[in-house]
Amino acid sequence: MGVALFTLGGTIAMAGHGPARDGGTVVARLTGADLTAAVPGLAEVGVPLEAQDIEAVPSAQLTFARIHDLVRRASDAVRAGADGVVVTQGTDTLEETAFLADLLWPHDEPFVMTGAMRNPTLAGPDGPANLLAAAHVAVAPGARGLGAVVVLNDEIHAARWVRKTHSASTRAFTSPNAGPIGSVHEGRVVVHGGVPRRKPVEVDAAALADVRVGLHTVVLDDDPSTLNADGCDGFVVAGFGVGHVPAPFAPVLGDLAERMPVVLASRTGAGPVLRSTYGAAGSETDLQRRGLINGGMLDPYKARVLLRVTLAAGADRDGVAAAFAERA
Repeated sequence: MGVALFTLGGTIAMAGHGPARDGGTVVARLTGADLTAAVPGLAEVGVPLEAQDIEAVPSAQLTFARIHDLVRRASDAVRAGADGVVVTQGTDTLEETAFLADLLWPHDEPFVMTGAMRNPTLAGPDGPANLLAAAHVAVAPGARGLGAVVVLNDEIHAARWVRKTHSASTRAFTSPNAGPIGSVHEGRVVVHGGVPRRKPVEVDAAALADVRVGLHTVVLDDDPSTLNADGCDGFVVAGFGVGHVPAPFAPVLGDLAERMPVVLASRTGAGPVLRSTYGAAGSETDLQRRGLINGGMLDPYKARVLLRVTLAAGADRDGVAAAFAERA
């Protein structure tokens, strides 16, 4: 019994400085044992944290395969009796890795991901507080059945909704479409919401490695010749507003949708892709008529995660559309 702690590096694990030739920048040095030793009040959680150091890398270097392996290890820990799981990693890709883990996680036991915005060499590092809050969530009965969640700044966010919305603030993580689903105060975990759990997607690492999904963000006065889907099995286009692109993109995307699943998302960061409000060339109605799949409330990055996982699981276009209808 206890909490399985998996460490993947990132700001939360940075201490000390690299060689002068590297500018003396901070580097990842702290192990799981170091992290837990630096957290006041951790014993009050009531169960031990059993640390497993996976690899200390910036989160920009994480891959689908690494997260797939992490979920496998975490599943083994739960089957061996762990009450819950805590993962520490860099925050740059946390919103994507959390959603990927959520799609794969098959257990009711909490899968809690956290990190830090201020490294331990700075005044007021937030890593210890975030790790403590994550540990409390990992053993909280109210957190069971929530799937993967992200805990920072004493807030609990569903993996489905969470976004990194600031590059440096300790309040960087928000859920623009839903708000946090809970909070942690004085060691007490309060959960007041959640996302309906879906059946986890069963997919192997080899299949994930074989699938390529492209992403294009539409910008002002964009040129469809810049859209490159060579070698892709699926594609996400991040359109303006509620799902619009310049008119010249429409036939190009329609042709692409005849060859592979193409998902229409919004680049705005919050709100849905509409379905039937606008009708001009390049509008959401026009693009869906040409075969694009509505990305719903999923931002482009999470849409890319869901599309890649769904394709790797063997879904055809109709299967992809069904997955987005269910989860987006």
